[in-house]
Amino acid sequence: MSRTATYHTTVRWAGEHWGQLEMGNGPEMKFSAPPDAQGHVGVLTPEDAFVAAANTCVMLMFIWAAERFQLDLLSYECRTEGTKLIELDRTEIFTRLHFRPVIRVACGPGEQQLIEARTQRAVQAAQKYSLVANSVKSEIVVEPEIIVSETVAAKLRGTS
Repeated sequence: MSRTATYHTTVRWAGEHWGQLEMGNGPEMKFSAPPDAQGHVGVLTPEDAFVAAANTCVMLMFIWAAERFQLDLLSYECRTEGTKLIELDRTEIFTRLHFRPVIRVACGPGEQQLIEARTQRAVQAAQKYSLVANSVKSEIVVEPEIIVSETVAAKLRGTS
C-alpha cells in the first residue's frame, strides 16, 4: 500500500534580493538569486539548491545500494552540473543534470570484474531510486569513474 511523507521549508524575504530559508529538518541559511540575476555572491541560490538536491539524493541512494550490494566503499565524490536553458522570453528550465561520480571500492584478489559490475549496478540503482532525480524533467546523465583496487584489508580477508 502506498504512503506519503511531507517535507516543508519556509522562506522569508529579507530585503533587496535576499531571503532566509528555514528547512523542516532544522538548518537555516540566507539565499539569493545568482549574481547574473541581480543576486549576491557566496550564498545559496535556488539553482544551486536544485542541483544540490539531486546530487545529495543520488549519493545517499548510492550509499544505500553499495551497502545492499556489499561493496567495500572507500570513497565517493560527485561533481554534478546543471544546464539551464534561458529562452528569449526569459523563461528558464534546467534541461540536463550531468553527474560525474568518482567511486573507489576495494576488492579481494581476483574480484575486480565482479566488484566493478556490482558497483555499476549500485550506480544504476542510485539513479533509479533517487526521489529527486525521478522528480525532475531534466535529462539525467550519470558517468561514473569506478576505481576498484585491492587493499591491504581486502588482501587480508582473502587469506583468512
